[in-house]
Amino acid sequence: MPFYLLLPLVSAFVFVIGALLLKRASDLGADVWRTTRIINYTTAVASLALWQLGGTIPEASLWWQPPVAATLFFGGQVFSLLALNTGDVSVATPVLGLKILLVALLSSVLIGDPVGARLWTAAGLSSVAIALLNIDRGHAHSRVGRTIVLAALGAASYACFDVLIQKWSPAWGTGRILPFVMVSAAVYSIPLRRFDRSTDARQSSPRPYTVWLAAGAAPFAVQGLMFIASISIWRQVTSANVLYSSRGLWSVVAVWAVGHWFANREQHLGARVLAWRFVGAFLLMAAIVMVLLDSRT
Repeated sequence: MPFYLLLPLVSAFVFVIGALLLKRASDLGADVWRTTRIINYTTAVASLALWQLGGTIPEASLWWQPPVAATLFFGGQVFSLLALNTGDVSVATPVLGLKILLVALLSSVLIGDPVGARLWTAAGLSSVAIALLNIDRGHAHSRVGRTIVLAALGAASYACFDVLIQKWSPAWGTGRILPFVMVSAAVYSIPLRRFDRSTDARQSSPRPYTVWLAAGAAPFAVQGLMFIASISIWRQVTSANVLYSSRGLWSVVAVWAVGHWFANREQHLGARVLAWRFVGAFLLMAAIVMVLLDSRT
């Protein structure tokens, strides 16, 4: 498998690991604002290693691009983490996989890639998949709906970010645009401290979520940089997102197989609910295949 496809595939696996760890941190009291700050600080520091990939600082008229890209990245991150904190990993992550459809649509507008009939078929399959993920769970039904909306907003922000990174990277180079973007996102995160409900100045001992938050932030930062770098270097945004969207399926499998390691409650939702989520995740995978076929024609 070409390396530009291998990186997004590995990133999808690592994402699910990070999502489970961060979900456990949330269950223990870490709110989304603290989580966002820690992830962005970690990503900014890790992104400095990409400086070795080289690049150039373009003329001043293009200096607005990294801050704008960072705004989209920051927005996508906040919406995604809110979705993970509001609902279940096996609902939020598959919906985040819809980003692939938005990437294809935005690519046609911003880059000029055509949108074929297969893409519209994939959109229909994805709509059915969302309906299956929203199967009535009684009192928790409204939370599933909010989770889907938040995850969809996160997918839209990330999709625009991906396409613009591919479009703007040639002028900067991977080793310049990504560090500037990630450091900007970290700066945006500083004011979030005032909204951090998990901060308690009177508590001097380590909080129960600290280890889980640190353990989740590291893989989240690494997988994000791996995926974004693959787009910036090889400029195959649609193909990269095809494989990256497999995280939707892996998240459902992970919750079923090892969710108990993280004290994840989703294993106890009942066979019927998880079965429908498996069906929804597989339909999303079918939609991904349709997009892949469309990209080859």
